[in-house]
Amino acid sequence: MGDIGAIAALVAACAFAVLVLILTLPILRLRHTVDATTRMINDLNDRTAPLLGDVNTTVRNVNTALEQVQVSLDGVNLQLAKVDTMTSHAQNVTANIANLAAVVSAAAANPLVKVAAFGYSVRKAAAGRRRAETEREVRDTIKQQRRAARRGDR
Repeated sequence: MGDIGAIAALVAACAFAVLVLILTLPILRLRHTVDATTRMINDLNDRTAPLLGDVNTTVRNVNTALEQVQVSLDGVNLQLAKVDTMTSHAQNVTANIANLAAVVSAAAANPLVKVAAFGYSVRKAAAGRRRAETEREVRDTIKQQRRAARRGDR
């Protein structure tokens, strides 16, 4: 029985050796694949390091620009607040001027209307007086002509 165990051990050892030989080729190929992958990762790492440095610089520059924009916007907002205040004051001045114009217009309009009415009345009265004088002169002339005509008939 010892021989059978030895034979079984020898068969098992041979089967294990064949299995190791069969697995050696894929393992060697896998090792080459792993080596190529490692080289590719190292190469990618070498290429991305400067890129990441450039990205960091760009991000810092963008942050600086954004800070400058924020400062500019703060200045613009301050100026807009000042303009808003000036606009409010100008609006108040305009309203006051409009009120003053209404008061002056109301105060001046009534006397002006009275002066205009008085002037119209004076012109109408003067025209009526001239017309009456003209009519009287015409009547006097006609009367004199009639008297003269009557004296001449006699």
